[in-house]
Amino acid sequence: MRSPRVDAEAVIGQVLEWLAAGRQAALATVVSTWGSSPRPVGSQLAVNDLDEFAGSVSGGCVEGDVIEQCRRIMGDGGASILEYQVADERAWEVGLTCGGTVVILVNTFTDVTALQTLHQCQRQRQTAALLIHCQNGQQATITASTLGASLPAGSPDLVQVQERLTTGTSGLLSAPGGQWCCRVFQPPFRLVVVGAVHISQALVPMAQLAGLDVTLVDPRTAFANSARFPDAEIVTDWPDRYFERRPPDAATAVVLLSHDPKIDDPALIAALGSPAPYVGALGSRKTHARRLARLAEAGIASAELARIHAPIGLDLGGRKPADIAIAILAEIVSVRSGSADGL
Repeated sequence: MRSPRVDAEAVIGQVLEWLAAGRQAALATVVSTWGSSPRPVGSQLAVNDLDEFAGSVSGGCVEGDVIEQCRRIMGDGGASILEYQVADERAWEVGLTCGGTVVILVNTFTDVTALQTLHQCQRQRQTAALLIHCQNGQQATITASTLGASLPAGSPDLVQVQERLTTGTSGLLSAPGGQWCCRVFQPPFRLVVVGAVHISQALVPMAQLAGLDVTLVDPRTAFANSARFPDAEIVTDWPDRYFERRPPDAATAVVLLSHDPKIDDPALIAALGSPAPYVGALGSRKTHARRLARLAEAGIASAELARIHAPIGLDLGGRKPADIAIAILAEIVSVRSGSADGL
């Protein structure tokens, strides 16, 4: 068997690849947990008829049996609910301090339309919910714009699904036609790094390892190139022009590292005019004070200027490029999780 991939969005893409290649596939989704659980509600694992698998639903403690149940459901069809009790002594082996319960839905596929629609929503950075009936395996993909028209017969009512889409919460929903799993997929958190500098060389791969969708933007091709940034998405354009084509959204962090006002200031103005939850800029307090004066003169309101995280990053005391990159990434994670001050 291949090693599992843990990104749930990638799991859906993998299932579609298998089905397009003529393979059978089954999907396992964590629908509820109690006590300690190595994987949260919404975690997914997919298995095909060649025993290849992607994703994870338990960190290893019940994976083997879930894969076996996926094999069975491929032959039987429909869907099934599995419940596992993880004993305290077994929990220690997967890094937990105590045991708990994990409930997992497994289902097979007879119609790939719902998955194709979901995958399209992912590419368009649109929040979507995959509804799966817990007995017959019926599936539908729902978005805020299609909510009223695309709910299948016997599914949860519109208010329940709308609340899940708004809050991004996955789990079980009750309906006249039985229980449904509602797995909400939100856009992956995106990081735009402006400035191909030494700190960026550390930050970009760190952020990629942390699961962020990273883009590096710098018009200076001598700085922004694949030799200095292997495996990175590089845009050699002025950042304000880039943001015109691809504006930051509510799941985007923007980091300004060029230390050149000609590059950073227009990017800051564009970022501050967006719903990006994190905008950070490199520079000392004196440098930032001069930056604030320039932006205020350009007409940026004080409330918007207050959104800039500067000096950038959590104060961890490090001064090397890698230290600063760690501090920046830590601050982004803090904001993304909602634990930063003022968020």
